[in-house]
Amino acid sequence: VQLVESGGGLVQPGGSLRLSCVVSGFASANYSIGWIRQAPGKEREGVACIGSVGVGHRRYYTDSTKGRFTVSRDDANNIVYLQMNNLKPDDTAVYYCARGRGVFRERCVINGEYDAWGQGTQVTVSS
Repeated sequence: VQLVESGGGLVQPGGSLRLSCVVSGFASANYSIGWIRQAPGKEREGVACIGSVGVGHRRYYTDSTKGRFTVSRDDANNIVYLQMNNLKPDDTAVYYCARGRGVFRERCVINGEYDAWGQGTQVTVSS
């Protein structure tokens, strides 16, 4: 089981980034995938998640990212995306993707439970 994030970087406030999470070693279509971030000195925070094909890829967002972030997935190529628009300095963090587990294996919730994580990708929003 492997999840690998990419696409982070330095961007000015108001800018955009698209993060990718390439998954392998499991049938990704049957699992929910979450995006979680951790800023220095803060706890991990779920920002978005997308359910499995079995629940129609239902999506959830935390209040601070709703309307700015969009999570999507390409199950044919085992990739999950996080499109981030109108980025703010408070979005600065390491972003992780993770695989849902247990009761959240297919149907995700923000700050659900995860059993496999990527290594993270740094997003820095600064002028």
